[in-house]
Amino acid sequence: DPDMPFVPSIPEDQFILVEEGDPTVIPCRTSDPNAQVTLINSLDKAVYAFYDSKQGFIGNFPAGSYTCKTMVKGMEFKSDEFLIYILRATSQLPVEIEALKTVYKTGETIVVTCVVFDNEVVNLQWNYPGKVKEKGLIKLDDIKVPSQKLVYTLTIPEASVKDTGDYECTARHATKEVKENKKVVITVHDKGFVHLEPQFSPLEAVNLHEVKNFVVDVQ
Repeated sequence: DPDMPFVPSIPEDQFILVEEGDPTVIPCRTSDPNAQVTLINSLDKAVYAFYDSKQGFIGNFPAGSYTCKTMVKGMEFKSDEFLIYILRATSQLPVEIEALKTVYKTGETIVVTCVVFDNEVVNLQWNYPGKVKEKGLIKLDDIKVPSQKLVYTLTIPEASVKDTGDYECTARHATKEVKENKKVVITVHDKGFVHLEPQFSPLEAVNLHEVKNFVVDVQ
């Protein structure tokens, strides 16, 4: 099609996620298999890479914006803009689960944190007793410095005895068949279960040099 030498791309094709060090394809395909196509970066400079008219430019590209251009009957045509994002991802999934405490009373707020190290894109799911009622609030913090880590925080406000059980996070690698899961057991009590009974008065007098014992029964 001389009026549209580049095959139209869908929005999903214009955002390219690539793992660090992996080759990728910038999918500017032509309707003329013999078209001469040039790849241009955001500085408007030509980038040299292998071109396949059925796929596009193939190679290891730095993160940034890229556009393809070609000439048809003396007229210049440009493709859509393609954006490459470089993601840090290791083949393994180091995951840790943390809970400030594992025993709560009714009405307190449960907080459990799942941390994924050295990977920028993972799929993480929580399983916990209140999940069916969507009781938990989930927050994600993407920390880059001093090292890459994704911090997923699950918060359960106004905990009840029914929130007792296993709290499990499962992380899945975005591009590889790798997953890792960690679990912590949380217990919620209806009320405090330690009873203290002091065997002395609120105010006690002690003579100089006197040794006096203060006894407390703990149940």
